[in-house]
Amino acid sequence: MGGLLVGLIVLLMLYIGQLAAVLVMEHRRQAHLTAWMLICMGCPFIGLAAYLLIGRRKPEHVIRSTSIDSDQTKASADAKLGNRAFSMSEGLTGDLADSLGALAGYPVTEHNRTKILTNGEAAFEAILHALASARDHIHLDYYTIRNDGIGRRFLDLLTEKARKGIKVRVVYDGIGSLKLDKNYLQALSRTGVEHACFAPPRWALLDRKLNYRNHRKIAVIDGRIGFIGGINIGDEYIGLDPKLGFWRDTHIQLQGDAVHDLQDTFMRDWELAKGERLERAERYFPESMATNGERVLIVPGEPGSNEHRIVGAIFAAMASAKRRIYAATPYFIPDPAIAMSLRIAASRGLDVRLIIPGLADSKLVLLASLSYVRDMLDAGVRVFRYQKGFIHSKVLIVDDTLASVGTANLDMRSLYSNYELLALLFDEKPIRRLERDFLDDLELSEEMNADEFARRTKRQRAKEAVMHILSPLL
Repeated sequence: MGGLLVGLIVLLMLYIGQLAAVLVMEHRRQAHLTAWMLICMGCPFIGLAAYLLIGRRKPEHVIRSTSIDSDQTKASADAKLGNRAFSMSEGLTGDLADSLGALAGYPVTEHNRTKILTNGEAAFEAILHALASARDHIHLDYYTIRNDGIGRRFLDLLTEKARKGIKVRVVYDGIGSLKLDKNYLQALSRTGVEHACFAPPRWALLDRKLNYRNHRKIAVIDGRIGFIGGINIGDEYIGLDPKLGFWRDTHIQLQGDAVHDLQDTFMRDWELAKGERLERAERYFPESMATNGERVLIVPGEPGSNEHRIVGAIFAAMASAKRRIYAATPYFIPDPAIAMSLRIAASRGLDVRLIIPGLADSKLVLLASLSYVRDMLDAGVRVFRYQKGFIHSKVLIVDDTLASVGTANLDMRSLYSNYELLALLFDEKPIRRLERDFLDDLELSEEMNADEFARRTKRQRAKEAVMHILSPLL
């Protein structure tokens, strides 16, 4: 009995010790602390091992690429910045301009042409057309690439261009493109297309980087045309997923100086994935041919960055609202600052509308999203659930002065753990187009009623409560 008692005491000390270890390491991130404590309590020692492998935050310098403000970038870009940057007091006001300028890392550019691409068909048509026109280089940076119908159309075009001497580089994420098979990659290699896997799973697990994913979707052609948004390379984006059906998404085509910032972001991702630093040559940053005065600000987000550029930009934009905030997101797990911004705006009488999925690609994430809805409804935020299919669009519209399109969802993974990218737009034409699309989506959505939502079953409430605690990890 004495040996058994000693063994139990040792186990109890180890059990308490694992909780103490998580408490010490996560005391500055309260939401993550609560989630990991629950996991470690429910799955002793296994939970701690999982935390040490994928949950513990690594030092900033280990997971960041070359700084946006590095001397190398400045040396090649200073001459261009003098021409393409402009005083953000022009057309923007006070605190918002100051905040965005300090947070973004890139300047607001004014020599741009933008085109909103609604849904996969329009986006793929525009991207493939641009790829076909390439004369010097093609740079692609995607979270997911699939070897399906759309994926093979890209493969055929990329290999054709590589055979003609066009320099083609492709970055794909190790988790997002986990099912991308060797045949696809070998076909790229045979024709000279260079490719790199961002944080391959086995290596990333051992190096404790598995949780930091490259969720960006970037295409840059000849340094003159760029694309970003919510659309990866796969058939589901044209509605061919039998489970989800119609896929609603938003992408944007850019021409002009903002493409230089997409190019710079790609180069930093290439360096992280491939270990090769590309020369900031003139061929990659050609003089802009755009004459329109559309203003665009590219905002990159990286895990471990103390600046938290994306959450800061979204918070600053929402805090500036005078009349309305419209937002669409497939995953709604906001950080406290974003949630507070929405509630305060609604309580001030602003028109705050949020579209989330009716049909979800992840039931667990939907439960987590719904766990945040009650506070929104109580504050006066109008929440709508999209009914036509699955909404994957990531759009924010603030008054008539600012809109955002990009890769980041309104969830803590996008805000803090992923490599993400936003394009902030400040001109009437793209903002009006995004507004029309948003209102069309509202017509295809059902508004949530606070009283009906309050009557959901105890079992449903319990599931939402559990996922609320775990939501920072999703």
